[in-house]
Amino acid sequence: MPAQTRTESPSPTPPSLTQFNTDPAEDIERALLTCLRSLRWARRLADHRPYPDLDSLLAAADEAAYDLTPGDLAEALAAEALPALPDGVYAAAHTALGAAHAAYESRFGHVFVICVERTSPDEALNQVLTGIRSRLTNDPEEERAVAAEELRRLAKGRLAEFLGGAGLQHFAAPPRGATSNS
Repeated sequence: MPAQTRTESPSPTPPSLTQFNTDPAEDIERALLTCLRSLRWARRLADHRPYPDLDSLLAAADEAAYDLTPGDLAEALAAEALPALPDGVYAAAHTALGAAHAAYESRFGHVFVICVERTSPDEALNQVLTGIRSRLTNDPEEERAVAAEELRRLAKGRLAEFLGGAGLQHFAAPPRGATSNS
């Protein structure tokens, strides 16, 4: 009798991705809007289901975020909230961060967004302050491109976290008006 070769079956789809692929589009769009407040982005991801795995979904999320129009970007930025500060931060840090945010918003007309990957909460505050100060020197067009990239990274991390994947650590509050679906 010839030896049978066993074919490795792919790892099972996580239940959360299965649900993501099968829930009604309106429910998925609402859930996606908690990751990035762009209706075009959410509809595009919902319309292109099913996704075979989390990596495919995250790649599609990246592609959709790269295609944000200036209006889509403005919509997403308007919904972002200021990042929360880690517990135990001194009042001086609150003041410095508040002043930096005010200067940034005055210059660019939207909140500052940054994704802080693999950064401890203790180091994140310094990275945020450094980021704001360095990006204040950008011209508005250059900053719009940087903010779009940061939004893309935040959305990808939020989406991975939402689906129970190993999402990127990020130092930001969920978008304004976002509701938890858990």
